[in-house]
Amino acid sequence: MSPDTDALKAYFTGLQSRIVSQLEAFDGKRFHSDSWERAEGGGGLTRVIEEGNFFERGGVNFSHVRGDAMPASATAHRPELAGRSFEAMGVSLVLHPRNPYCPTVHMNVRTFVARAEDAEPVWWFGGGMDLTPYYPFEEDVRHFHRVCHDAVVPYGGEAEYRRLKEWCDRYFFLKHRNEARGVGGLFFDDLGADGKTPYEQAFALTRSVGDAFLDAYL
Repeated sequence: MSPDTDALKAYFTGLQSRIVSQLEAFDGKRFHSDSWERAEGGGGLTRVIEEGNFFERGGVNFSHVRGDAMPASATAHRPELAGRSFEAMGVSLVLHPRNPYCPTVHMNVRTFVARAEDAEPVWWFGGGMDLTPYYPFEEDVRHFHRVCHDAVVPYGGEAEYRRLKEWCDRYFFLKHRNEARGVGGLFFDDLGADGKTPYEQAFALTRSVGDAFLDAYL
């Protein structure tokens, strides 16, 4: 199936707007917005809150970039992508509360599409979210993981949730300190790149993770 760029963009920009709107209502202070363009193609919208009532600093950003060809460094391990045009799109956020008893959080959901004439597009999705408490509270950690669990299970069952949870634990492990960065959550990449996951299922799981963020964190 060929990815619908308009549907992807509508979802990601809508997700950014919904998250910012609810965070503003929670904090009581507005985010600053800065739109930008990329000379090679595409652009995005950066939305930042600083010195809020709850958040010391945070950003909820959307980007959609395009190019006529991928750099050689990007195709070294994926030679089938050489010479294809590409576009990458997604939402990424980091939030730092003022109160050290409230955890820092990260979330992103994204997609990548590479196209060539007379060939099927190559696409995949990635994303996840993770929590970094300074002073962990078991109730908070259990809630965060429960919401992550419920977001994934409808699209792959318990085994898929366990896979993405363990992937997050590995990805954010600080080897030089021999400890985890925070309490984990979810992480996935290249979803659909192997041709085994249907496009609609991959997009649906990605949406489910993005849509679960506010419940998981607020």
